[in-house]
Amino acid sequence: MRTGVAPHASTGSPHRRSGRFARLATAVAAVVGLTTLSGPGAHAADNPYERGPAPTTAGIEAPRGPYAVSQTTVSSLAVTGFGGGTIYYPTSTADGTFGAIAVSPGYTGTQSSIAWLGPRLASQGFVVFTIDTLTTLDQPDSRGRQLLAALDHLTQVSSVRSRVDSGRLGVMGHSMGGGGSLEAAKARPSLQAAIPLTPWDLDKTWPEVVTPTLIVGADGDTVAPVATHAEPFYAGLPSSVDRAYLELNNATHFTPNSSNTTIAKYAISWLKRFIDNDTRYEQFLCPLPQPSSTIDEYRGNCPHTS
Repeated sequence: MRTGVAPHASTGSPHRRSGRFARLATAVAAVVGLTTLSGPGAHAADNPYERGPAPTTAGIEAPRGPYAVSQTTVSSLAVTGFGGGTIYYPTSTADGTFGAIAVSPGYTGTQSSIAWLGPRLASQGFVVFTIDTLTTLDQPDSRGRQLLAALDHLTQVSSVRSRVDSGRLGVMGHSMGGGGSLEAAKARPSLQAAIPLTPWDLDKTWPEVVTPTLIVGADGDTVAPVATHAEPFYAGLPSSVDRAYLELNNATHFTPNSSNTTIAKYAISWLKRFIDNDTRYEQFLCPLPQPSSTIDEYRGNCPHTS
């Protein structure tokens, strides 16, 4: 036995040594945690849904975002309630699950008419399902049901269902598909975002919708003129809902059928803000964007409350 050392001398008793070791382990864990958060697959601890690096204007206007994208085709023979389509998704699983969006084409259109949105949105950190409808002549209420059927397929039976957070879903659509996205939001209040693109619908008021909704119109639209479609749709949403109206400048009803930086910029910002709860994107939505060479007008509520 060693002599001259009291049981509780500065060399430390087993109890004190174990306490110091515990505190040291906690400190090391904290450092490791900070290092992990700064790594390439990390997201902020205070918002577990954040995906990707801090956003910049250049980043959300770019043709591709920070995620590599894969895709898989879904046959119409393998689904119920819609016409199949293509799923675009981030290739990496390092960030866990992602929010998801189903996108419908317009009257007489197929998924090819809105296909550009698939990889563009997926590369920003979403799973995107561009769909074909049961017929090319489906009306908005039918397209709304088909969007919801596509989301159900995506989250429940698709080959990428493990990559999708079923609680963070949204819808988009062009023309009658845009009306369909409003119909889907009306039918399923749990949706986190809706983006109708130059939408068409006989229903002009949407008091039932509680989903944050960005309506995109076009100043030169002669198929679904903004005065009788997009503008009353926006006005018909409850004022308590986070909502916005973006009217494209020098644009037509068919502008959403081709790659468009303005549509992409604000769609990405809206989806990030409301599906991912990512307030880093609020800067692109509030203060309200001003008229420009591509924006005829922009209306909305700021700051957002959802």
